[in-house]
Formats: sequence, structure tokens, C-alpha cells
Amino acid sequence: MRYTLIPLALAFAPLAHAAGDAKNPWYADPTTATAFAALVVFLFIVAFVGGFKAIFGLLDKRAEGIQTQIDEARALREEASKLMADAKKKAKEADAAADDIIKRAKADADAMMKQAKADLKAKVARREAQAEARIARAEADAAAEVRRVAADAATEAARSILSGSGEANDLFDNALGEIDKRLN
Repeated sequence: MRYTLIPLALAFAPLAHAAGDAKNPWYADPTTATAFAALVVFLFIVAFVGGFKAIFGLLDKRAEGIQTQIDEARALREEASKLMADAKKKAKEADAAADDIIKRAKADADAMMKQAKADLKAKVARREAQAEARIARAEADAAAEVRRVAADAATEAARSILSGSGEANDLFDNALGEIDKRLN
């Protein structure tokens, strides 16, 4: 059907052109009639040899090629849309993961800070307890030393008194002076 429409259209084209001139029909002019007859013969020869089939076959192949390219472009576009959607989804997931990591890092940092403060307080408390124990030990040692010196002085004073010498008063005064020195 497609192959018959073109020769018919070519055959009726001069008729449509000549319809406007009623005095002189197109076939009355021998040049026009000869040219038309040659055209018709040429078109029949081309149709007999398969020229129209070849031309329309090439046009069909070209149309199929264009349709294939359109289909490929459509498929690529859909694939690109899917990839873009996947990329956007992955970007959102990455943002959410990054936010989660930041939150965990902040929570870990807060926990570490609290632990460090608690450790520092415990360490300071231990150091204070050690210092207080040392001070108490030093006080106890000083009190024991004072008692020992006082006992030595009292013993020496008692010995001097018992032996009846006058030096006992001097020894007692020296012992009291030494006790005062050690206490201060």
C-alpha cells in the first residue's frame, strides 16, 4: 500500500496543477505529456527493479535505527534516574551515619570526661588521705619524740636531784628549753 501511494501522488500532481487552467489541459502540451510519460515509465522501471523497496527498506532501517537509539536513550535515562536516586539515598544514609557517629563521639567524650573527673577526684582524695596520714604520723612521731625528750629530761633531773647536786636545776632548765625548741 505504501509503495502504490507515491506513484499515484506523482501521477495526479500534474492534474491538480492543471485544474486551474480550463482552456489548456496539461496533456494537450506535447512536452508536458512526454515528460509525464517518461516519468511514469521511469517510476515503473524503478518499481520493477526494486528501487522503491530498496529506498523504503533503507528508510525503514534508518527508522528502526533511530527507534533503537531512542529506546537505548530512554533505557539510559531510566538507569541514570535509578543511579541518581540510589546516590541520593546513599548520601542521606551517609549523612545519617555521620550524624550518628558524631552523636556517639560526643557521648563517648562526655563519658570520658566524667570518668576523668571521677578519677581525678578519687586521686585527689587518695593524695589528701595520704597527706593527712603522713601529717598524723609526723604529729605522732613528734609527740613521741617530745615525750621521749621530756622523759629523758625528767629522768636526768630526777637523777640529779637524787644525787644532790646543784646542777640539776641547770639540767632541768636546759631540758625544758630543748622541749620548747622541738615543739616549735
